[in-house]
Amino acid sequence: MMNNNILYMEEWYKIIGACMNIHKELGPGFLEAVYQESLAIEFLDQGIPFEKEKEICIFYKDKILDKCYKADFLCFGKIIVEIKALSELSNDHISQLLNYLKATKLRVGLLVNFGSPSLVLTAYSYKFVLICVNLWTKFVGRGCSNILLCPKSSVK
Repeated sequence: MMNNNILYMEEWYKIIGACMNIHKELGPGFLEAVYQESLAIEFLDQGIPFEKEKEICIFYKDKILDKCYKADFLCFGKIIVEIKALSELSNDHISQLLNYLKATKLRVGLLVNFGSPSLVLTAYSYKFVLICVNLWTKFVGRGCSNILLCPKSSVK
């Protein structure tokens, strides 16, 4: 049974399942571009609507700046998915996702790191980290013990 208290729970499950499939198949060690291309294929196969390398424009005093950023994916038109392939994430990576959320005024995003032996996923909102204990329980219950959901620690 899904917890309806977590925003977009059904969509999270689908995105996380796609990420888990890729990590199970490829494991760590590839470049981010390999995981990005694989995730696009997995999203298509699972019928997850997405935009790859979604341009994010920044506004200052109601004027659009020349500098724009690109999020790895925008899924379901409402969830930013930013992927990494690093041994560990830093606060800079978290800040990147939070800035994307702030610029788009979207409510939630997912930071996924394919670079470690265990798949690391952290769900964020612009204001706070989403508590995803139920996701851990659901996936461990399905025999997927290689998922780690990290709570927000020191990011302001």
